[in-house]
Amino acid sequence: MLIIEDADPCAPGPRALLEASHALMQASFPADDIYALNLAELSRPGIHFFSAREGDTVLGTGALAEKEGYGEVKSMFTASQARGRGVAAALLRRIEDRARERGLSLLRLETGASLAAAIRLYERHGFAPCAIFGDYAPNETSLYMEKTLTG
Repeated sequence: MLIIEDADPCAPGPRALLEASHALMQASFPADDIYALNLAELSRPGIHFFSAREGDTVLGTGALAEKEGYGEVKSMFTASQARGRGVAAALLRRIEDRARERGLSLLRLETGASLAAAIRLYERHGFAPCAIFGDYAPNETSLYMEKTLTG
């Protein structure tokens, strides 16, 4: 059974997945185009970090960063052996639920424009392309998306 829960990004399971995610980004994008939060940033107030696990095996991570007037989806990553099993979708639903609990009516995200599977996931969950936002610097590798939350 898949369990989505608040988690410590520095715990061994989440940390290993975050390190794998960061390695993939470093291999795929120029350093200046990587906007991943490090472990210390993921542990700050205003960041809600989640893991997805089956038993003791952590299969995915995701986070909600509370911003002024919106929430931002961060640190979405699924272990390769768990892809296609609904892990990312379950994490995204939990992030949306927490955003609603926190009174946020808008979610935004930045993802790699070449990450087709991630983009499909976000589109299936109602995200649409939007203009650059926040502190992001214009580049050729990022895609920005947002979703208005209802209910």
